[in-house]
Amino acid sequence: MPPEPAPTPSRRAVSPLDHRLEAATGHDIDTLWAYRDRGVLDEQHAQLVDRHRKLAKTQTGVIFHLRLLNRLSSGEFDVDGALLTRIDRTVDQLEEAADARDAAAAARDVLAVLEPIEAAAASVAQQLSTDDQAALLAIADGAKLYEHLLTGRMSVTAASGTRIPHTKLRRLEDAGLVARDTGHPVHAGQPVALTDAGRAALSAARRVPTTQTPKVSARPGTSPSTPAQRR
Repeated sequence: MPPEPAPTPSRRAVSPLDHRLEAATGHDIDTLWAYRDRGVLDEQHAQLVDRHRKLAKTQTGVIFHLRLLNRLSSGEFDVDGALLTRIDRTVDQLEEAADARDAAAAARDVLAVLEPIEAAAASVAQQLSTDDQAALLAIADGAKLYEHLLTGRMSVTAASGTRIPHTKLRRLEDAGLVARDTGHPVHAGQPVALTDAGRAALSAARRVPTTQTPKVSARPGTSPSTPAQRR
């Protein structure tokens, strides 16, 4: 029988909570893990990534043994006692891996750290106006702050061509949603980018459904402000 293949997951992390981590932090899983390895995450986000890694590792174990079982039963090998023994052992290992995954998910270790981060992002998102969201979206694609050499007026120009007033930029900066690279002179253009909080808030804002109070149609012959008379 050939040796067992090394685990080769198609992506760095696999878990049912991946999409929630990405939405709450504004980063994909690979980026979060890379930031954790570089030590640039704050304590709360570092703890989140560490707990997510443990959960993802249990899911990766399930996928590995499942793929191995599929290979063993694919007809590639002769059916003999050695193969049947290998299949039995793999089924047992798959069951153990599934139990470990279920136990890790039931422990809610990841959710204990994730839910407060989600709540914070949602709270900031609720305070964003439509104009704020539009500005963040424009900045997300790349933007620079310029100072006019003659008038001294400053404004942000996004890669899309959108102009963002300097007062709007200051408000987003004060909220911790965007940051400027002050290493560049303003007259040449200072790069402006979303912070982690800005990305998370923008992602949360996209998930919040917008509801509008339905308008009541006026009766023919009356103005919208004229109440209908009872007969």
